[in-house]
Amino acid sequence: MNDMSLPLFFVHTIDTQSSSISLNEESSKHIIQVLRMSAGESLQLTNGKGTIVTASIIDDHKKNCIVQVNTIQQIEAPIKKTSIAISLVKNTSRFEWFLEKVTEIGVASIIPLICARTEKQHVRIDRMKSILTSAMLQSKQTWLPELHEPLSYKECIEKCTISNRFIAHCENNPSKKSILSYPKNSESIILIGPEGDFSSDEIEMAVSNHFIPVSLGETRLRTETAGVVAAVLLQQ
Repeated sequence: MNDMSLPLFFVHTIDTQSSSISLNEESSKHIIQVLRMSAGESLQLTNGKGTIVTASIIDDHKKNCIVQVNTIQQIEAPIKKTSIAISLVKNTSRFEWFLEKVTEIGVASIIPLICARTEKQHVRIDRMKSILTSAMLQSKQTWLPELHEPLSYKECIEKCTISNRFIAHCENNPSKKSILSYPKNSESIILIGPEGDFSSDEIEMAVSNHFIPVSLGETRLRTETAGVVAAVLLQQ
C-alpha cells in the first residue's frame, strides 16, 4: 500500500532484484539538502510505470544518496485511460499549466497537435516531461502519462486506434451534444483545437474518421481550459 505520508521521488528504472538503489544527483540534493533527510529515514520511489518502492536511506550523501529497498509493490494501471490530443498554444506557460493539471487528474496519454490554425509548432519535450513527472509526484501517483511527440492533425486522426473518439469544436451543429450524454468507456480520446478552433475541413475529417462532435459546456473555453475540462469529464 502506498504510504501517502512518505515523500515520493522518481527514478527512471527500478531493478526489482537489487537490495539498494543509488539516486541521481538531482534527487539526492533534494532529499538531503532541501528536505534535510538523513540516514535511517524512509521515502518512496516510483518509475512512473506502477512500481513503488518503500526504502530507507543508508548513505545520506548529497550527490549520491543510496537507499535500502524495504518493499516493492506493483500498482495496477488506472481503469480509465483517457487520451487528450490537443493543439499547441502560443503561450507556453498556459500549455504547461494544462500538462500539470491533466496529470493530476490522471490522464493516460497526451498528444500535442499541430493543426491548421496552430500558431506554435516547436516545444521542449524534455521540459514537458519534467512537468509531468513533478505533477505525478505531487499528486502521489505511480503512473506517468505517456507524452507523444507533436503530431500533425491528419497523422493523429489516421493513426488513432481508440474506438471511443470525440472532437470538441465551437461550430454550431444541431447534432452536437454534450459529452455528458455519451457513455464513458474505459478508453477514450478527445481532440481539442487551437485558439482559433478547428477548421471546417478538420472537423469534417474527424467526423469521417468516426470522431463524435461534442460540447464541453455552455461557454467558449480557452484551449488549455477545454483540455482540462475534457479530462475531468472523461475520467468520471
